[in-house]
Amino acid sequence: MNPFILSETEDTPSIVLDPENNEFSFSNVSLPEDAVEFYKPVFNWLKEYSESPKPESVFVFKIEYLNTASSKQIFELILFIEKIKNAQIKWYYEAIDEDMESLGQRFKNLVSIDLELISYNV
Repeated sequence: MNPFILSETEDTPSIVLDPENNEFSFSNVSLPEDAVEFYKPVFNWLKEYSESPKPESVFVFKIEYLNTASSKQIFELILFIEKIKNAQIKWYYEAIDEDMESLGQRFKNLVSIDLELISYNV
């Protein structure tokens, strides 16, 4: 399966979905003008990947800032990832960023997938 890689821009995150290298990450900021349209190809890739996933898939979210529309799409992604066999999520947040910690905790409380909250210092 071909990897899905998007470079970050001022308003959109870096997204790396590369099963061969076992890297599944979302990082930077997520402020696209149309979040539904922006994340549509990610959902399409995940749908294909979910049909034949790796024995273990660790999805890393290290989003520094996102808007409300992106928050909804990220949650939808998490719900989709939850259906992938043996998937886990690591939600990184800057130690002083209570909003991203709280958002990660809210997501964790709403899903049954293994979602680990990890604080880091800059």
